[in-house]
Amino acid sequence: QVQLVESGGGLVQAGDSLRLSCAVSGLTFSSRAMGWFLRAPGKEREFVAAISWGGGTAEYADSVRGRLTISRDNAKKTVYLQMNSLKPEDTAVYYCAGALATFKWTDRVFGHWGQGTQVTVSS
Repeated sequence: QVQLVESGGGLVQAGDSLRLSCAVSGLTFSSRAMGWFLRAPGKEREFVAAISWGGGTAEYADSVRGRLTISRDNAKKTVYLQMNSLKPEDTAVYYCAGALATFKWTDRVFGHWGQGTQVTVSS
């Protein structure tokens, strides 16, 4: 059974930091790209960041580049999202995602999803 379990969300003030974690089981973790997405209130889910299976390549949405950092620990089957200099507009549910196919990067499709963790940033 595939499971992606996020943790680390919470209520913080603008300028604070958070680190989200996503523990994965039931997937060949070290051979597939992983990502983070968010869904803000009343909006569609949108891409935040992605990291290749070896961790050597990452992509970010323009809105978060320089403030958020994605990383992974293949031994722990965990992907992280370090969030710095948080803003009220970062308030959203953050979802961990795993690629459907192994060893896909430019044509990756995310199809494994966690339940999400709420991040709320107060001004």
